[in-house]
Amino acid sequence: MRISAAQRTENENRIRAAMDRLLRGEIPPGGKCDIKTLAREADIDRTAFYGPRPYSHLRGEFERRLQALQQAGEVTDPREAQIARLKAEVIALKERLARSAGTIDELTDFRHQALARLAAQHEEIVHLRATAAGANRVTRLPTARSTSIGSCS
Repeated sequence: MRISAAQRTENENRIRAAMDRLLRGEIPPGGKCDIKTLAREADIDRTAFYGPRPYSHLRGEFERRLQALQQAGEVTDPREAQIARLKAEVIALKERLARSAGTIDELTDFRHQALARLAAQHEEIVHLRATAAGANRVTRLPTARSTSIGSCS
């Protein structure tokens, strides 16, 4: 079925309006910034954008504008921006987890070393006490008596 020039112009205007909305980031729920969504938003059959079909030049225009925005660093599809943000967050969290695991390993090693030193020091103290008790050369000091300060007898 052939369409009139007026219908074709009207369709192109709808396509360009939908194209502008998509490129501004006004993505409908469940859609993307792609030809399929463009066709759905403009209420045009998607096959009209391919091959020698009547709106293939608009597909080319849409893809050029989308590529230009992407090269400029603008993300027109908020889902793509969210995916990129979440990927960066996952990478940062993995790095943080690796650092935390390294810190835990270091602290565990330090704890083992500290416990080993304490055990060695305890054994040395026990040994010295036994040696001191066996050799009566050590004179024990008298323990301090509790006296009240300021009282005279």
